[in-house]
Amino acid sequence: MSVAIIERALELGLIFSVLSLGVYISFRVLNVPDLTVDGSFTTGAAVCAVCTLNGHPFLGLLLSFLAGGICGLVTAFLQTKMRIHALLAGILTMTGLYSINLRIMSGAPNIALLNTDSLFTMVPFTLGALLLISIASGILLFVFFKTNTGLMLRASGDNETMVKSSSINVDTMKFLGMALSNGFVALSGGLLAQYQNFADVTGGTGMMVLGLAGIIIGEAVIRKRTIGFGLASCILGACLYRLLYTIALQFGIPATDMNLMSAILVALTISIPYLKALKEKENA
Repeated sequence: MSVAIIERALELGLIFSVLSLGVYISFRVLNVPDLTVDGSFTTGAAVCAVCTLNGHPFLGLLLSFLAGGICGLVTAFLQTKMRIHALLAGILTMTGLYSINLRIMSGAPNIALLNTDSLFTMVPFTLGALLLISIASGILLFVFFKTNTGLMLRASGDNETMVKSSSINVDTMKFLGMALSNGFVALSGGLLAQYQNFADVTGGTGMMVLGLAGIIIGEAVIRKRTIGFGLASCILGACLYRLLYTIALQFGIPATDMNLMSAILVALTISIPYLKALKEKENA
């Protein structure tokens, strides 16, 4: 592999590390498998692409985060106020977002950003800019999770019953957590749109699995389960995943099979604790 190929893999890994940070909030902190991700990722890309096309690339990134936050609020509303199962609430939001994303993109299935100013045409070193964004996102989340509100959010995911008995509004915590989660997911979508110079209405397909793959690979390397190491594992895991993805392509594995490989990897890794416990039970 050439240096240019490795550099591009790391750049994409850093973009997807922001996605993994968002998925980490819902999957690890709130303990909710949120399928809104596949829709909110595209929402972020669509919003950012429209703003960038109109000459506001930095505003586009900010609005992509806010748009993703709104997507998360919708899912949280379905969960808490409509009493819909968390998994189904995410599916419903994701399904509705397909039409909304098409509306944002004025009915077009994709938007091209060629010959348009973006973050990556304005900075001299793309890898450095993405590294700064990724690390800054992780630090901001770490600082937030150390505040009283952040601790209440983490407690809501750990033991909802205990939190309710402590007079903490769990519903409010879910609104906050889902908004933050999908905000970072959508920001990742906006970054990818500017990086690739286009946004596609189907661009979010499989992003939930990709985000999980980054988390799980990172946790396999960084074994400690504190919040700080958890956030660090998201960034490291997303970069390692993208490097492995690139190596696999270099060895001739078709790009069309990579989502399948990612799904198998995530399924096997999540099953390892259960398989170990089952083996210990048989040996006892």
